[in-house]
Amino acid sequence: MYQSNQPLAEKKLIYVLVSGLIGTTAFAQSQPSLEITATGSQEATQSILTPTKVLQGDELLNKLGSTLGATLANELGVSATGYGAGSSRPVIRGLEGSRVQILQNGLSVGDVSNISQDHAVGNNMQNAHQVEILRGAAALLYGSGSSGGLVNVVNDRILTNLPDRPTGAINTSYETVNNGRAGSLEVDGGFGSLAVHIDTAINNANNYRIPGSATQSQGEPIGGWTVPPGGNGGNNYTGKLPNTFSNQNNLGVGVSYIGQSGYTGISVERLNNNYGIPTPEGGSINQSQNRYDLQHQTRDPFAGFSSFKFSAANSNYNHTEFNNVGEAASLWKNIANEARFELAHNPIAGWKGIFGAQVSTASLNATEVGTGSYAIVPPTKTNSNALFWIEEGQWNSLQGNLGLRYNNVAQKPNLGTELEVQAMNVGGNTPSINLQNRTFNLMSYSAGGLWNFMQGHGAGIAYTVSQRAPSAQELYSYGAHESTATFDIGNPNLNKETSHNLEFNIQRTIGLLRGKASVYANRFNNYIYGYYTGQSVPDADDFSVVVAQQAAATIKGVEGELTYNWRQHGVGGRIFGDASQGSFDAGGNLPLQPAPRLGAELAHQRNGWLTNATYIYSYQQNRLASWEQGPAPSYNLLNAGISYTERVRDVNWTVYLNLKNLLNEQIRYATTPMAVRLYAPQPGRSLMLGLRGTF
Repeated sequence: MYQSNQPLAEKKLIYVLVSGLIGTTAFAQSQPSLEITATGSQEATQSILTPTKVLQGDELLNKLGSTLGATLANELGVSATGYGAGSSRPVIRGLEGSRVQILQNGLSVGDVSNISQDHAVGNNMQNAHQVEILRGAAALLYGSGSSGGLVNVVNDRILTNLPDRPTGAINTSYETVNNGRAGSLEVDGGFGSLAVHIDTAINNANNYRIPGSATQSQGEPIGGWTVPPGGNGGNNYTGKLPNTFSNQNNLGVGVSYIGQSGYTGISVERLNNNYGIPTPEGGSINQSQNRYDLQHQTRDPFAGFSSFKFSAANSNYNHTEFNNVGEAASLWKNIANEARFELAHNPIAGWKGIFGAQVSTASLNATEVGTGSYAIVPPTKTNSNALFWIEEGQWNSLQGNLGLRYNNVAQKPNLGTELEVQAMNVGGNTPSINLQNRTFNLMSYSAGGLWNFMQGHGAGIAYTVSQRAPSAQELYSYGAHESTATFDIGNPNLNKETSHNLEFNIQRTIGLLRGKASVYANRFNNYIYGYYTGQSVPDADDFSVVVAQQAAATIKGVEGELTYNWRQHGVGGRIFGDASQGSFDAGGNLPLQPAPRLGAELAHQRNGWLTNATYIYSYQQNRLASWEQGPAPSYNLLNAGISYTERVRDVNWTVYLNLKNLLNEQIRYATTPMAVRLYAPQPGRSLMLGLRGTF
């Protein structure tokens, strides 16, 4: 039934969004505001041609979750992975992992979250001031191969302006579904020409409560989808789901010198994160990271140029994975260094732009505790050198942009690593691979145009070619992976992956009624994916053998929204939807694809009061890869919130109440691997009460 109805639902979504936008053209009244600003690392980069989302202010505070994925999960075109409460990454237009780069203040976050979904992103969301989603030419400023997009978390730890008085914020909250207690504090101050920033946050949560039982009911055995296939001893959890706890804390300090022509600043951060892994076997991860940043900017450095900026970061990341009885199983370390400079030139014949260079290195080392042998991936060093150039221009009703990025990426595994061949259940051993150094030359580029055919109305087209080098785990993995219940085998002979993305968009940017809609197709040459061979390894708990392969693939999609008086005083409303479909050109569906969604929001803001409600319907996802069990069920998500703000002396105090999953629906993301999706749903109904003060 669903198989035949889903295409109809997608066609209706396209019709409603596009028709609504075209129907508003008669109400155009004034000159449009066309710029979508993406600050990058606090540098404004106007990018009106690509769909770009900036979460900040009250909107960010209302949507803030304990992880980056949870914060962005309901944004247009964005889904999330869901490994309990501790680990969740964004999925953009059906793409995740290495195809969605995560930055902190414009530089790589330096973690290992792109290797596996159970690895948490190495930042703390409690002190985030802004979260940006970039695609197209804007993304080429920061990385190659981000075919899904790029997410930048800005925490303003290095101040660029001198505060004229001490400012800051304090926040504390309690959540019922997991007995969650959170608190954060930040303070900014100035001393002569020095600006100082201090922030800290604590977020502790117990195992969360789930609706119904832990097992997806459509045909799975008692105890859920378990490894080994014999079951999980009949366990079928209700109430609190084991191994869904999360305990985070961080401390950050930044100092910057503010001069007449620019600034120079440094910052230091310590992050700790201990969280559970809700698989049938269970386990936990204890994560820590030290990060050091340097930023410098000079305005008008010399004739013809408006800005020179240099930034660098060092991250020392490690995490220890524990089994279900608390014994350390493996230790992961990643030391990452990155540096870049940007030079922005003054307008030339209507064009303005930025060019620069970037270098980065990463040293990954994962070992089994006790034996000292490698864990899943042999020790690997990755070096990357890049040049980039972005231009944008405007001529009356026409605008255009161009982007170009060249990357040289070298992957160097420890060639002396002895890979541990295992016997499979259907005769023979696991396929052997030969470790080898690989070098990739990548050329990515983007071009787009926007025609403002009427005041406040524009139609655009953008074409982006993005090339990505295979990651270390895609090339060299060889071992059991508990969190996904797989035995992963890489392919050292993989070629670079190339995506060709063509997008059309239409937008209305003036008046009470506004909107935007996009239709896109993203075609991949040499799309890299993990193929389930149908075999398993008895000595590795009968984990399924998964081999890295490549094939031609295409993702097509549509997304859009209509808003009325949105983010303004009084009553506002929004309807939105997104749908994408990923398939191999030779037939069959791509794995881990998000389900189509429709949603609506209502909000009212007046006299210090802010009330809002959001409803999202996610369709059932049965367009699964041939090896995926399913379908992923449909769900109804209803969230609501109310807050009141009152100024007392010099402090704006806000008391807020957020209600999540009011219908107590069992939510299982289709973007989460089977080992977790079929076993661990998202949290049930929850109430969060909090108090926030800003000064």
